[in-house]
Amino acid sequence: MTHRPLVLLLRCGAVLTGSAFLAMFLPVESMASTHRWLGLGEFPRAPIVDYLARSVAAFYGFHGVLLFLISTDVVRFRPLVWYVAVMNVLLGVTLLAIDVHAGLPAYWIALEGPPVIVIGLLVAFFNWRLVPAADVSVAAGL
Repeated sequence: MTHRPLVLLLRCGAVLTGSAFLAMFLPVESMASTHRWLGLGEFPRAPIVDYLARSVAAFYGFHGVLLFLISTDVVRFRPLVWYVAVMNVLLGVTLLAIDVHAGLPAYWIALEGPPVIVIGLLVAFFNWRLVPAADVSVAAGL
């Protein structure tokens, strides 16, 4: 099987999560207006909120860079691809539970955790379908 679907999926994830680096530089007023636009009410103005918003954006950004690096050689980094797949499923379930617990709007709950779970399952599926030549040789007893 070709590496193309797995590479494409990882790179799409890299672009989506890597773009979070931009949010680190948003002025607080832009965060507040986006918060209101999303129907989440008034943005809490406290240092911890500013810190959490920017540090989570940085974390997502670094995750995007890691996904891109892994996508450059999915055979070599196959164990990391499995890790990404499993952790995305676990993260998606965790986000779903957090979103419900926090009382976020239904659209938020539907558009955060479940897509992360699906992406994790797709990464696992494409990685499972990927049989490197070395694995075939070992399986054939060569």
